[in-house]
Amino acid sequence: MAETDRSRAFTKNVKRIVVKVGTAVVTGKDGRLALGRLGAICEQLAELNSDGFEVILVSSGAVGLGRQRLRYRQLVNSSFADLQKPQNELDGKACAAVGQSSLMAYYETMFDQLDVTVAQMLVTDKDFRDKDFRKQLSETVKAMMKMRVIPVFNENDAISTRKAPYKDSTGIFWDNDSLAALLSLELKADLLVLLSDVEGLYTGPPSDPNSTLIHTYIKEKHQEEITFGEKSKLGRGGMTAKVKAAVSAAYGGIPVIITSGFAADNIAKVLNGLRVGTLFHQDAHLWAPVVDTTSRDMAVAARESSRKLQALSSEERKNILLDIANALEANEKIIKAENDLDVAVAQQAGYEESLVARLVMKPGKISSLAASIRQLAEMEDPIGRVLAKTEIADGLVLEKTSSPLGVLLIVFESRPDALVQIASLAIRSGNGLLLKGGKEARRSNAILHKVITDAIPKTVGGKLIGLVTSRDEIPDLLKLDDVIDLVIPRGSNKLVSQIKNSTKIPVLGHADGICHVYVDKSCNLDMAKRVVSDAKLDYPAACNAMETLLVHKDLENNGVLNELIHALQASGVTLYGGPRASGKLNIPETQSFHHEYSAKACTVEIVEDVHGAVDHIHNHGSAHTDCIVTEDSEVADIFLRQVDSAAVLHNASTRFCDGFRFGLGAEVGISTSRIHARGPVGVEGLLTTRWIMRGEGQVVDGDKGVAYTHKDLPVLKRT
Repeated sequence: MAETDRSRAFTKNVKRIVVKVGTAVVTGKDGRLALGRLGAICEQLAELNSDGFEVILVSSGAVGLGRQRLRYRQLVNSSFADLQKPQNELDGKACAAVGQSSLMAYYETMFDQLDVTVAQMLVTDKDFRDKDFRKQLSETVKAMMKMRVIPVFNENDAISTRKAPYKDSTGIFWDNDSLAALLSLELKADLLVLLSDVEGLYTGPPSDPNSTLIHTYIKEKHQEEITFGEKSKLGRGGMTAKVKAAVSAAYGGIPVIITSGFAADNIAKVLNGLRVGTLFHQDAHLWAPVVDTTSRDMAVAARESSRKLQALSSEERKNILLDIANALEANEKIIKAENDLDVAVAQQAGYEESLVARLVMKPGKISSLAASIRQLAEMEDPIGRVLAKTEIADGLVLEKTSSPLGVLLIVFESRPDALVQIASLAIRSGNGLLLKGGKEARRSNAILHKVITDAIPKTVGGKLIGLVTSRDEIPDLLKLDDVIDLVIPRGSNKLVSQIKNSTKIPVLGHADGICHVYVDKSCNLDMAKRVVSDAKLDYPAACNAMETLLVHKDLENNGVLNELIHALQASGVTLYGGPRASGKLNIPETQSFHHEYSAKACTVEIVEDVHGAVDHIHNHGSAHTDCIVTEDSEVADIFLRQVDSAAVLHNASTRFCDGFRFGLGAEVGISTSRIHARGPVGVEGLLTTRWIMRGEGQVVDGDKGVAYTHKDLPVLKRT
């Protein structure tokens, strides 16, 4: 079962839920109630209660609250002389008795404001030795559930006779974590949520940047690997107690989530099937291998493999690409079969036509991809090229050389052919690579990844290219700014925006493809019809397809506009007009000029002249690709100079803006960024620079040790 499937599986039929709130969540650092945090939790529980869930709350915090109140009273009633004496530690049972009333008073007040009734349930470990008590407990809770009352359980520390924490085979609890686990089993709950002050269980101390969140606890793997720090300074339990309680409940048949109580909506997220915190489940070992690979492991492995790749000769790297091209063609039938399955599932699921169009690998696609890879292989080796050479001083020479970026993370949607292009570019540029494709292309991506990595020699290793299979892994990957060097998202505006807002890693790409074709009054009509039709119809789902047609006002009167419109409509293109064009052409008015149709539809607008076209593009475009059709060279020059887009074309379809068509061999995407790379990003966009200096023992010595010459030297072309 996949990770995302398991979340839906165990939350689908949840009816009765036990929520345990830890001391660190209930109280702030000063020992007082954390009113805002606890209020948010109460609001979540009240909403669940009104939605028909049976909610049981187990709350810590009484001892801490009581201690804070008693210390205050002690301070008020003490003389200055008393305060000079050593202060005795307050009795824990007295603190519990005082604090319990404060804690319950808060819950009653808060839940009353939310129109929910609560009931205090104080228990001790000895109570559970009595079978009649257990039976009565179950009946009482059942009655309260019918009346939508939320029982609030707490260990009655004030009268408990227990002296020290313990556990035994009877399952009797020794803190509120184990009490919550015991109640979950006793009351036949469907889910237990343990709220803590951290997101969940980590591989090490949560403060350690090398620690990663364990999304699913696998007893066979993690019980020997995880080390715990000190117990909580506020409560008795800490993470050790939570894990023991979670394992106890999980292997008794109750799914458990340990997650942060500091996030206002984590309980709701859990019940909505989102991957929050750490899951404990008796079947966890069936969902994931006992030995698994973390996101960091994948990234580190890709970096290590990339260094092995860089150590190869240029000819050896070239042969890897040729082997991949051959392997793709040899496996074309199985690749096509897997792609057909993806397409069938997408169509059955009702995906948008534009997404399905990007998903399909048409006949001849594999041959085209293989040809582009062979073109890459024949290019000059981009790694280690000397870009500039300078004599710093006599006998001291500095070279600026090309170098791989390191490890790339590419997140892309729909198009499985993008995987092939990106992988081949990464290999040519000497970079490690992590790929995350859309779930709609799962089978296609898996077979393409296997074919490619199987063709990589063992001296480099298939881990050079890692395939990320779960969307839930992306947040972990985006935190690895010390291992991953560049993120390139290829997909919707929403995807790109989410990634940019979620990482410190540099992001390269474009959000929208709002591409324009401006037809000037001096156009050649036949050429204009060819360019406009191709820009819209060659591949309507592509990011470089025309989304807005701009026409000079004079073309409205000489019939050219009507011919352009007729050509598009005859090919099945749905037209929407700007304020000026909609009335003239009797077509619906567009809701927004900044709209990427990705389908057989586009917007039409009439402009005064080339300057009006430039202004329109700057106001409504996405700086991707824009084109002018004109026979007037002066007008063309104005457009080419002034339109501030990544690619600007004259008398040529916007569909030419592509890495393969530009002669780059392939592309990882088209960038509208203005830093590092812009337009179709091929091999050059995946490189950075290194400085290499060769000397004869020179030293700086306060700049007295050398006589600087800073003389440019000729760069010899590699053979």
